[in-house]
Amino acid sequence: MLGFVERVSSQVKYSVPEEVKVGSVIGNVAKDLGLDISSLEGRRFRIVSGTKDAQFEVNQNNGVLYVHRSVDREELCENASPCLVNLKMVAENPMEIHYVAVEILDVNDNSPSFKEQEKTFEIYESVVPGKRFQLPTAHDPDVAVNAVRVYKLNPNDYFSIEIRESGEDKIPFLVLQKYLDRETHNEHKLVLTAADGGNPRRSGTLNVTVVVLDSNDNHPTFSQEVYSTTMHENVAEDTRVIKVNATDADEGANGVIEYFFGSQLDKQIYDMFSLDKNTGEIRVKGKIDFEREDIFKLDVHATDKGQPPMSTDCRVIIKVLDENDNEPQIEVTSLSNTIAEDSKIGTVVSLISITDLDAGLNGKVTCSLSDNVPFELKASFQDNMYSLVLTKRLDRESVSHYDIKITAKDGGEIPLYSFKTLSIDVSDVNDNVPEFRHNPIELYLSENNVPGQNIISVTASDNDSNENADLTYGIKGQTAIFMNINPETGEISALKSFDFETLKTFRFQVVATDSGTPSLSSNVTVNVFILDQNDNAPVILYPVSANGSAEGVEEIPHNVNAGHLVTKVRAYDADIGYNGWLLFSLQEVSDHSLFGLDRYTGRIRTLRSLTETDEAEHKLVILVKDNGNVSLSATATVIVKVVEPKEAFAASDVQSSATDEEENNVTLYLMITLGSVSVLFLISIIVLIAMQCSKSTDYTSKYLPETNYDGTMCHSIQYRSGDKRYMLVGPRMSVGSTIVPGSQANTLVLPDRRGASGEVRA
Repeated sequence: MLGFVERVSSQVKYSVPEEVKVGSVIGNVAKDLGLDISSLEGRRFRIVSGTKDAQFEVNQNNGVLYVHRSVDREELCENASPCLVNLKMVAENPMEIHYVAVEILDVNDNSPSFKEQEKTFEIYESVVPGKRFQLPTAHDPDVAVNAVRVYKLNPNDYFSIEIRESGEDKIPFLVLQKYLDRETHNEHKLVLTAADGGNPRRSGTLNVTVVVLDSNDNHPTFSQEVYSTTMHENVAEDTRVIKVNATDADEGANGVIEYFFGSQLDKQIYDMFSLDKNTGEIRVKGKIDFEREDIFKLDVHATDKGQPPMSTDCRVIIKVLDENDNEPQIEVTSLSNTIAEDSKIGTVVSLISITDLDAGLNGKVTCSLSDNVPFELKASFQDNMYSLVLTKRLDRESVSHYDIKITAKDGGEIPLYSFKTLSIDVSDVNDNVPEFRHNPIELYLSENNVPGQNIISVTASDNDSNENADLTYGIKGQTAIFMNINPETGEISALKSFDFETLKTFRFQVVATDSGTPSLSSNVTVNVFILDQNDNAPVILYPVSANGSAEGVEEIPHNVNAGHLVTKVRAYDADIGYNGWLLFSLQEVSDHSLFGLDRYTGRIRTLRSLTETDEAEHKLVILVKDNGNVSLSATATVIVKVVEPKEAFAASDVQSSATDEEENNVTLYLMITLGSVSVLFLISIIVLIAMQCSKSTDYTSKYLPETNYDGTMCHSIQYRSGDKRYMLVGPRMSVGSTIVPGSQANTLVLPDRRGASGEVRA
C-alpha cells in the first residue's frame, strides 16, 4: 500500500503522493477501522461525500481504498498546505458511518516559470557599478522544498545576481559589476535561471536583454548612503531637520541636481516633512508626536537635468526623541465604593491601573496615596497595576467616609503629575451597645403622686446608624409592675400612687435595645426615692380619751416650788423631717404666770410657787403641730388640780403606779416605733451609699438619743443639696439653725457618694 495510515479517534487518515498511478491501493478501510475482516461477507462499503471528481474509490466488498483517477495536488488544493481530502464512508449491514482523510503529498511535478519570456533593461553607460535592478520573480505551484529555491545568471563580465528575501519570497536583483561602454557592447544578452529544490530538480529560464544608453556619463552621488539624525517631538513647524547633499561631476544641465522624496513613501511622510528640491533641506511640516511615530525613514532621490537624466537615492533616518508631554493616566476599577467597618485587613477595595504614553523615565510612573488613611497600594505582578487594600481596622463611628487621593508621578526631568480622588463610605455594623448618660439614675418622687403621670424620661444613645441605632425601651425588675415606659420615647410613668410611710425606696432597670442583627442592649438602674409629704397629722399619745379627744387630769400639791414638772404631753408624727418635727405651744391657759410649756419636749412645769389666791383648778389647752409647709396639728387638754399635800401624795402614788404602767406601755410602743423608723432610716442610707459607691465603703452610723429622751418623735432628717449633707435635726434646734461640722449635737456624719467629693451629714 502507498503512504501510511494514522488513526485519530473515529477517523482514519492516509497519506498518498500526487500523480500516483491510477488503481494504486491507499489502504484497507475495514481493517484500519478495526472491523472484523472475517465477518465482512455481506457488508458493502461506499463513499457518499468528500471526493472531488472521484479521485478515490473503495472496493465495496473488502473495503480497500484505491486511486480511481489521477491526483493533482495543485488542482485539488492550489496553495493550501497540507492538502487534505475528507471522505465520508458508509459501511452497510449494519450501517456505520466513518470518516477517512487522505493527505495529498506534494511531488515535484511543476517547473518554475516566469510570467514573461523576456525582460529588457535600458542602462546608461555611466551607471556606477553596484547599481541594482530588480528582476521578475519565478513562480512554482509546488510547495516546501519543491518550490523555487535558487536563481542563477549565466556567466558574464558585467552583471551578477543578488537575492533578497521578503518573507517566503526570493527576489532577484541584477547587479552591475563594472562600467558599461556602449561603444564596445551596446547590448548584453543574459539568461536568468530559477531552480526548485526537488529531486530531481526542475528549473525555468528568463531571457534578459540589457540595452546600453549613451548619454549623461555621471550620475549624482550623495555624500552618505544613509543619513541619520534625531529631533525632539513637538518642535515648531518649519524647523530644519537635516540637509542631504549630492554632487554630479558633469557640467551644465547634466550637473544640476534636484531632490525629491521617493514615490514609495507613506502618505503621512509628505504631511510631516517638506524637502527643498534645490537645497536638499528637510524641514518639519506637521506635528511630530513621539507617541504616534518614534522613527521616520525617508527615501530621497537626487536627479540631474541631463538628457536622459540620471538619479541616485539615499535613506534618511530621523529618530524622534521623547518629551515628557503626557501626564500619567489613572484608571480606577472599584469593586465597591462601600466597605463594611468589620472588613478584614487585606480586603481589596479597588484595582488601579496607571498608564503613561511617554517612554523611558518619562513613562516610568510611581503611585502614592494621601496620608493618614487605613489603605495602601499593593503592586501587582504586572507593571503599573495596583490593588488598594485595607491595612487597619475600620470604625465607622470614628470615621465614616474616606476621600483617598491617588497621586501618579512620572520620572521625567520635570515630572508630570495626575491626581484622582476615590471616595469610600464605611458601612455600619452593629458593634456599639446603647449607652445611657448616667448610671445609675436617682429619681426623687414625692409621695401621693398622680398615677399615669410621667415622672422621668430615660434616653440612651447608640453610635451606630440607621436600624442599628433605632432604640426601643423596656423595664425589668421585681418592682417593674409599678412602672410603665413608652418603648419609643423612654418616658416613664408610675402605675400607682406611692406612700412614703409604706414604701420609701425601690429600684428597677430600664433596658435599651437596638434593632440591629443581632441586636445589642444595655440597661440602667433607676433608684427611686419616695419623698415624704406632710400628709399625717400629729398623734397625741398622752393624754388621750376613749372618744379620741386628748384630755387628761393632773393633781399637784399647793406647796410646790417653781420648776415642778406637772406632766408631759406625748405625741408623734408618721412623717419625717420638718413634716414630722413637732412643736408644742400653749393655745389656752387660765394663768400664764403659773405654767410654762417646753416647745420641744411638751413638758409642763410650774413657773412659780402657788399662793392662796391661785385657783384650785386650771385648764391648759396644748397645741401640737408639725413643721410642714402646710402644717398639721392636734390639741390636748390638761386639767391641773391643786390639792393638799397628803391627797396629792396619795393621788401621786396611785397616779404614779398608773403612770408607771402607762409609761411602761408607752415606752414599749415608742421603742418599737423608734426601732422601726431607725431601721428604715439605716436601710435607706445603706442602699443609697451602696448605689453610689463602686466599691464598698466601711462606715458606721449611730443614732444616739439624748439622755432625757422621753419617746416624743421630734427629730427630723434633712438633705441640704447646697452643703451636700444630711441633717438629723434635734429637738433643741430651730428650723433655721445649723449644726457645727464635727459636733456631737445629734449629728450623724455620712459621706455623700453622689458628688465628686465632700461629706454628707445626717
